[in-house]
Amino acid sequence: MDTIKDFPISIAEVIRARKPVYEHMQPTPLIQYDGLSAILGVHAHVKHENHNPTGSFKIRGGINLMSHLKANGIKGVITFSTGNHGISIASAASWFGMKAVVVVPENNNPSKNRIIRQAGAELIEAGSTFEEASKVVESLCKTRGLYYVHPAEEPHLINGVGTEFLEVMEDLPDVDAVIVPVGAGSEAAAAAVTLKAVKPEIEIYAVQAEKSPAAYHSWKEGRLLTAPNTTFAGGFATGAAYETPFGIYKAHLTDFIRLSEDELYEGIALAGFYTRNLVEGAGGSTIMAAIKLKDQLQGKRVVLQFSGCNASPEEIRFAYQLPSFSNGYAA
Repeated sequence: MDTIKDFPISIAEVIRARKPVYEHMQPTPLIQYDGLSAILGVHAHVKHENHNPTGSFKIRGGINLMSHLKANGIKGVITFSTGNHGISIASAASWFGMKAVVVVPENNNPSKNRIIRQAGAELIEAGSTFEEASKVVESLCKTRGLYYVHPAEEPHLINGVGTEFLEVMEDLPDVDAVIVPVGAGSEAAAAAVTLKAVKPEIEIYAVQAEKSPAAYHSWKEGRLLTAPNTTFAGGFATGAAYETPFGIYKAHLTDFIRLSEDELYEGIALAGFYTRNLVEGAGGSTIMAAIKLKDQLQGKRVVLQFSGCNASPEEIRFAYQLPSFSNGYAA
């Protein structure tokens, strides 16, 4: 098992990951939106990871990891998640004929819970936070005999996710900047590994919820820190930065933006209005980050990453009832 967890994270491995990834999914579209471009003052392109089979970028890493585990004779996996990672592991495990157990916090997004169960995984609701769910997994590993898939500390997850950024560079070689949400950090790490290898001068911006700011504080201080974790947006809902992804992205971010809960809801509504896509809080956060970065990004070719679309009906309903939504977002 150590040989799997100690695997290198590199552009070469990202390129190798394309084979298993594209055996199970297609590249996602990169679309320029004139309305977004106009309000942001940039050439705004959206990378639609919300169009993936599981509704988020995570499935790329799940596929790549399961292909390696299957080749090493692993029969089943266990992990913890607030949703999209769990959906990825449940789905990829099913596709590779493996058992999956996913532990989620109590009162987790019920829509994401249903998708995990639908994919054939055993769902366990335990603990009040992402971190408390992880402790349950550590205990169960001792009795279940399953491979422990950590959401952040798995090289094959990061290499698999990197395939989305190869697609960005192929579709828009002259891209100037990319904005990505940060939770556990696998996507920011994948962006750094892939984009900087292809185009060292590219700007990478991170965005996170103010109510779950562990990665932001870690980046500011240059060391791993924990912080309160209370955001509604599951894609951000981590109370710690993690060693493997943080060690990669910490030196490669141009800037790091934090958003309030109201701003996250507004991002959901903006995504719906300008792109006709339903996204979750983390998914729409890149639009709001671009608004805050407007002066820095003027005139540039900017990719906004829509990381996922697995919002609850309640989240979508609340976002679309915001007064600014009915006003057409004339930002």
